[in-house]
Amino acid sequence: MPKDLKKYYTIPATPEEVYAAITNPVTIELWTGEPAEMSTEPGTEFSMWDGSISGKNLEFEPGRKIVQQWYFGEQEEPSIVTIKLHPDKHVTSAELRHTNIPDEDYKDISEGWDESYFGGLADFFLVN
Repeated sequence: MPKDLKKYYTIPATPEEVYAAITNPVTIELWTGEPAEMSTEPGTEFSMWDGSISGKNLEFEPGRKIVQQWYFGEQEEPSIVTIKLHPDKHVTSAELRHTNIPDEDYKDISEGWDESYFGGLADFFLVN
């Protein structure tokens, strides 16, 4: 059975800065250290970590929200990632919702969000 994940993260930057960091392929490469393909055009394909993560961009609200479909092989129901960005004093509160994660991938995906994705993003802003 596929699983859903909902988590919250704090990033030491404004929502606009965080949004730019997760939608600009040049910036994505800076904080991931890997090639990335990204566009803010709905319907376009994306790829991060040199193809380890790929999917389709569905919806964008600059500085506020990103919705993507992530690909996991031949899944019947799409796996949808929604990231909402909220200003919180001098930081951003990021709300993550990831639906329909294949059971066998759940642990790796959950840890990946914590360590690589939002962990890498927070480290990027702490250093810069």
